[in-house]
Amino acid sequence: MRPSATAVPRCARCKAYLPWLVDAGDATYAEEARAPVPVVVDLWAPWCGPCRMIAPVLERLAREHAGRLKVVRVNVDEAPATAAQHQATSIPTLVVLRDGRPVDRIVGALPEPQLTERIESHLAARPT
Repeated sequence: MRPSATAVPRCARCKAYLPWLVDAGDATYAEEARAPVPVVVDLWAPWCGPCRMIAPVLERLAREHAGRLKVVRVNVDEAPATAAQHQATSIPTLVVLRDGRPVDRIVGALPEPQLTERIESHLAARPT
């Protein structure tokens, strides 16, 4: 799927919204971070245990809130400029963006209920 600042992914056949979870690097981050819905930027690394603990929670949220949320995963080892841009000195770091601007920042692995509540508080109404 190509990045789009205006389109939310839908099934071509049934028109249902699809989960929006993408990986981005330094070269693709700026395009991927733009979206008509809130974006959760997940700054992580494969060697980070807490990062691996919250990954399934973010995947579930992307599925449950398809059409209302985009998750952009950024491996800090492979995208150091993006990590520096978000001042990710500890991981996991989650940055919630609205209209390209940060509106929330979560550092560390919160318990699933707290992480879910924090992210869901930024969700837009389901598009039509």
